[in-house]
Amino acid sequence: MLTTAALTLAMSPQAGADSTGGDVQVAQTLGDRELTVILRRVTGVPGPLHVDVFTHAGTPAGALDLAAVPTGVSSSASAASASGTVVHTAVVTLGSRPGTYSAVLDVTQAGPWELSLSDGQRTATIPFIVPKQTTSPAEAAAYLGFSGAGGLILVTVLVAVRARRGWWTLVPGGGLVACLTVAVTGALLSSQLPLPPSQGGQVDATIDGVNDPYASVGQRTGDYSRPPATLLLSSSTNRAGEVAELRLTLSDAATGLPLDDVVVHDGALMHLLAIGPSGQLWHLHPVRTGPGEFEVPLSLPEAGHYAVSAEFARRGGGVRQLRSATGIDAVSGSGARTTAGDAPARAGTGSRTVAGVEVRLSASSLVAGKATVLTARVGDTATLQPWLGMLGHLIVVGPLPPTAAVGAATQNAQLWAHSHSMGAMPDSAHDVSRTQETPHMGRHSSPASSSASSAETHSMSGLTSLNGDSTADETVAAYGPDVAFVYTFPAAGHYRIWIQAERDNTILTVPYLLHVTGTEDRTP
Repeated sequence: MLTTAALTLAMSPQAGADSTGGDVQVAQTLGDRELTVILRRVTGVPGPLHVDVFTHAGTPAGALDLAAVPTGVSSSASAASASGTVVHTAVVTLGSRPGTYSAVLDVTQAGPWELSLSDGQRTATIPFIVPKQTTSPAEAAAYLGFSGAGGLILVTVLVAVRARRGWWTLVPGGGLVACLTVAVTGALLSSQLPLPPSQGGQVDATIDGVNDPYASVGQRTGDYSRPPATLLLSSSTNRAGEVAELRLTLSDAATGLPLDDVVVHDGALMHLLAIGPSGQLWHLHPVRTGPGEFEVPLSLPEAGHYAVSAEFARRGGGVRQLRSATGIDAVSGSGARTTAGDAPARAGTGSRTVAGVEVRLSASSLVAGKATVLTARVGDTATLQPWLGMLGHLIVVGPLPPTAAVGAATQNAQLWAHSHSMGAMPDSAHDVSRTQETPHMGRHSSPASSSASSAETHSMSGLTSLNGDSTADETVAAYGPDVAFVYTFPAAGHYRIWIQAERDNTILTVPYLLHVTGTEDRTP
């Protein structure tokens, strides 16, 4: 009985440090394509890496060249020799219909890797970790102890039968007891000892660290605070009517070195938010072209100011949202638009139609300092798709003069916030205000009041990762139609908000203009 219980403890999932984790989803704005690249979990090396490229409505057809490249350093010259060498290539042919297009690449070793995607003009690189199933020292002791005990049982029986002196059985019997003691102790400790720090998450990943995370634990990034990051923005053009190729350069404020510890956060390496003169919102995902270097195209349809912010997460440094100090001032060009192309923001809550879908917004209250439940009903069926791992996104800017040019007013707005509507998830949300650089202070919004229906809470349960399984991705259209956010407007005034959700493989962006009253303005 004791042996069976101890063996069960030794094989318990809690004892393992060999979790391969779930799938990795990374949004990429590659040229005029908004893609979601899904790297399916690798269960063993050498082995296949399944890559799914999910396209949205309006994505042009074409071919993408994929390549798998091992990276990372190692104390072994032979292990490090393959770093930077393309191991396998594949081609993904994207069709005109939105959906999933797949390819398979071979990975040959555990450790840090990069996946490159090229459309012939631009090349994006996505860092990822190929894990290796490892056994903790306590588990190894348990397995060896039980194996030794099994062998010594046979030896003890054989000695007891064949030996003329009974005390000879004490020799293998004592070894049997020692092996069982080691095995039971290891089994008990294996469920209690902390796991080693995750490679690429809590420590900078190396080839050696991934292959044997117990050999050299090193200093966890959570044990110290990394310096702030700096953001430089450059644009290939500032003429309205053209597409500007934005280049974003991230560097460490202390060393000035390129910032190469950006990790996937909310389904992307970087989220770029840009707001145009008439209130058009762009939520893009720049591609990584090198250490600290990101690029993304941005349409400049009209003359005026475009406010730009970049949101990303550093390993050990938390989430940062940096507002570009300059933004982009677009001058009139031959292809400039003279009037706003998008539907203007609706004043107040209510119903409006975007891309043929009716969206109805309601608010529990619009009072400064009081938590507000904003509920958007997107269509009438439970067919919403998770985008960036969430059902909905809420971008808030304000307070702003209601008739001012939105881009210029946003540049100096006190508040620029980004919240999510979702169930329980292991990440935190965004609330960035008043400063050019503010720590990640907010939280993921979730329906917390009676105004949010229990049906929505149930519909979002599938977004939660359980037991290391991957969360639902955009291929699952079974959520909503209600998308609720909990947000507290800090001051009275007019706020521009944008609600984003995905339906029918189309990302909907719904603008509103809300007037938030002060506490003294409330009528009894």
